[in-house]
This record gives sequence, C-alpha cells and structure tokens, in this order.
Amino acid sequence: MVSDGQVVVKFGNILAKHCQDQRCSTDLLHAAEHTQSIISQLGIVARVKAVTGESKASSELLLINVQNLIQAVQHVLRAAEAACVKGLGQPSADPEEQEVAAFCQQWRKNLTQHRAKEALNSDRDELGLRKTRGAKAEPTLMSLVQEQTSQSRNIPKHPSPRKEHTVMDRHL
Repeated sequence: MVSDGQVVVKFGNILAKHCQDQRCSTDLLHAAEHTQSIISQLGIVARVKAVTGESKASSELLLINVQNLIQAVQHVLRAAEAACVKGLGQPSADPEEQEVAAFCQQWRKNLTQHRAKEALNSDRDELGLRKTRGAKAEPTLMSLVQEQTSQSRNIPKHPSPRKEHTVMDRHL
C-alpha cells in the first residue's frame, strides 16, 4: 500500500506542476503532501507492528492509517480531476509526465463524451430538473484507474527491462 500511495503522490505532483490554475495546483500539492505524510505514518506503524506482533492496539492503528490513506488518495484524485478540467500545460519530454498527461486526456475525453451524451439524451422532468433515476454517473479518475486495473489483470504481465516503475505502470 505504501508503494502504491507513493505512485499517487508522484501522479499528483506531476499534475500540480502542469496545472494552469494556481488554486487547483496548490490544492493538489497540499493533497499530495498530506498523502505523503500518511504514507510515512503507515510505514512506521507497519514496521512497529512487525516487531510487536499481534497487538490489538497496533492492528487498530494500522487499520486507521490505511483508512486515512484511502481518503487521502481519493482527495488527490478529486483534486487531480479539478486540475484536469481547469487545464494542463504541455508536459516535458519526460516519459512519465507524458504518460500522466495522456491518462488525464483520456479521462477528460471520457468526461466530455459523457456530458455530450447526457445533453443529447436529456432526462428532464416538467420543471426542467434532471431526473436522477437511471442517470449514469460521470466518469471519474478513480473509475478510469479501476477500469485499467481490471483490464491489466486479464493481460499477462511481461517483465519490464527497467527496474524503476513509472507513475502509470501501477495504474495508481
């Protein structure tokens, strides 16, 4: 969980670097820093638990830190969505930055298509309010990550010639 959390932090930092909206960039940096803090705490608690063994207190503390990490990752992804909607600058020649940009462009394309379909298939009541029954939720970065993760489970993995994981290798 710690290494996967690091991937999300790196993803957030790359997006914050390229976000054109200062407020979104700042929010994304704060979310990434908060996530990094929780990752550090989780690592410490996990090491302590490994030494102390099966202690109810250490198990509860570990569980609380995992729940906090999940919430922090969700915050990073919501801030990343806002940054993508506000607009991103051109990524550098760094392959990781280009991979992050391509991932975000795919999500934004999915979001735009979803909104266009919703506009064409307007399910409005007599007052002009959108009906919630049967309405399909807008795509989120989290749903795109989950979709890619489920697809990658069905594809046999080949060893990568490089030792270092990129941000999107682990599909967040």
